[in-house]
Amino acid sequence: MDIGTKIRAIRNRKKITIAQMCEGTGLSKGFISNVENNNTSPSINTLSTIANFLGVPLPYLLLEKKQHMRVVRQDERTNSSFNNLKIEHLASKGGLRTMIVEFPPGASIGEPNSHEGEECHLVLEGKILAEQGEDSFIVEEGDSFSWNASVPHFVKNIGDRNAVVFISIYSDTELKDIL
Repeated sequence: MDIGTKIRAIRNRKKITIAQMCEGTGLSKGFISNVENNNTSPSINTLSTIANFLGVPLPYLLLEKKQHMRVVRQDERTNSSFNNLKIEHLASKGGLRTMIVEFPPGASIGEPNSHEGEECHLVLEGKILAEQGEDSFIVEEGDSFSWNASVPHFVKNIGDRNAVVFISIYSDTELKDIL
């Protein structure tokens, strides 16, 4: 882990000198220098003191680079299609995926399907028929719905204009064949 470099970057971004950090944490200049150069591994207690002084949560110092926030710019998003649906992939993290799906009038996901995980939907535009098992609802702009995806489910645009739905899917395993 590269905790020292992260501590130095935070300290520099906040324009805090090593002397100010020594005064605020009670740690010696040599110790802080060794920490920032990754020559020593501070205890959790010491990291907590440093994090408090820097005004950052302790877990942030412990995150690996690949665990940090990831930004996907609008022009970097990938698109795909499925059953005449236009899918814009927004972001993913671990088992969580988010996307915007555009349903032309009459378009659907196809036959009711099921897979591992949970789904949440927000209708941004249009009128959707959402079915899961024996439940059936008509949802419109501003409405949301969610379900356990292991029960067969079905979504169809029943309006006369395009429907746009924000979808978030979570699964403990990687889902490659869902939309």
